[in-house]
Amino acid sequence: MAPKTVLITGCSSGIGLALAVRLARDKQRRFRGERGGGTPPAPGENPRGLSRLCPPVIATMRNVGRSGALAAAAGPALGRTLEIKQLDVCDEGSIRACLDSIPGRHVDILVSNAGVGMAGPLECQSLAAMQSLMDTNFFGLVRLVKEVLPDMKRRRGGHIVVISSIMGLQGIVFNDIYSASKFAVEGFCESLVVQALRFNVAISLVEPGPVMTEFETKLYEEAERADYSRTDPETAKIFTELYLRNSRDVFTSLGQTPEDIAEHTLRVIEAARPPFRHQTNVAYTPMAALKHADPSGALITDAFYKLVFKYDAVLRFGLRAIRLLRWKAQKVKAGARLLGFK
Repeated sequence: MAPKTVLITGCSSGIGLALAVRLARDKQRRFRGERGGGTPPAPGENPRGLSRLCPPVIATMRNVGRSGALAAAAGPALGRTLEIKQLDVCDEGSIRACLDSIPGRHVDILVSNAGVGMAGPLECQSLAAMQSLMDTNFFGLVRLVKEVLPDMKRRRGGHIVVISSIMGLQGIVFNDIYSASKFAVEGFCESLVVQALRFNVAISLVEPGPVMTEFETKLYEEAERADYSRTDPETAKIFTELYLRNSRDVFTSLGQTPEDIAEHTLRVIEAARPPFRHQTNVAYTPMAALKHADPSGALITDAFYKLVFKYDAVLRFGLRAIRLLRWKAQKVKAGARLLGFK
C-alpha cells in the first residue's frame, strides 16, 4: 500500500484520538508523513516541509483548544507524522477551509468519527437537542461526504470510513434519537455505496457496541442528574432503576476500549476489498441475526421486552459472568506475556 492521506474527525478524545495515534505510528508507514527538521507546529498550524510522497495523518476537532490529550498521546509523532487541524462538521465553511489547506485537497481515506449521544425518556428531551444531535451525527457526515466525494470520484479512488454503531442496525430502549441518527447514517451509506463503487470509491461502516470512552461516561453522568419530571413516574423509574443499572453492567462486561475500535478500523482500512459493514463486537452478532431472521420484527421486539422487563436479573447475572471470564482471560494473557509467550 502506498502512503495515504487520512483525515479523521472528532479526535479530541475516544476513538478518534486512538485511531489518529495508531495510524501515525504505523510501523509500515502506510499513513505517515515526514516533517523536516525544526520545531513541531502548534495544533492547527499547517506544518511546512511535509513530503507529498508520505502525506500525514490529519486529526481534526471542532475546538483545537482541546487537543492536549491527543498531543500528549502522539508524542514525537506530532508535527512529523500527525497534524492537528480545526474542523467543525456542523460548519460547511470549516470543512471547506480544512480541505483547502491540504495540498491538492487530496484525501485518500476519510474517517467520519465525530458524534454526540443522547439517552433518556423521549418526553424529557427537547427538539432543539434532538436537532443538534442529528446535525452532528447525520448531517455532519453528509457535509463531509459532499466535500470529499467529488475529488475521490475525479481521481477514481478513495475510501470513506464511517464510525457508526450497532444501534444503527437495532434500536435500543431509551436511545430513540441516537439510534435514529445512526439508522440515518446507515441508510445514507447503503444508498450511496453502489454509486461510489462505480468510481472505485469504497464506503465502510464500522459498527461498535459499547465503547468505554469519555463520550459514554459523560452521557451517563448527565442522565443520572437529569430532570425526569416531564415524563410519568413509571417511565422515569424504568430508566433510572433498570436501564441505567443494566447499562453499567453492559459497558463493564461487553465494552471495548477506543484502542480496540482503532485496531478494527485499521483492519477495514488495510483490507484489499474493504467490507461495507464491520461489527467490532461478536457479542452483538446474534442480535443482528435475530432481527434479520424475522422481517416482521416480532421476534426481536419480544426478545428485548423480556430481557428488559422479565429477565433483567438473568441478564445482569450473565453480564457479570462474562465480566469475570474476561477478567480471567486478561490475567492469563498477562501471565503468558510475562513468561515470554505472545
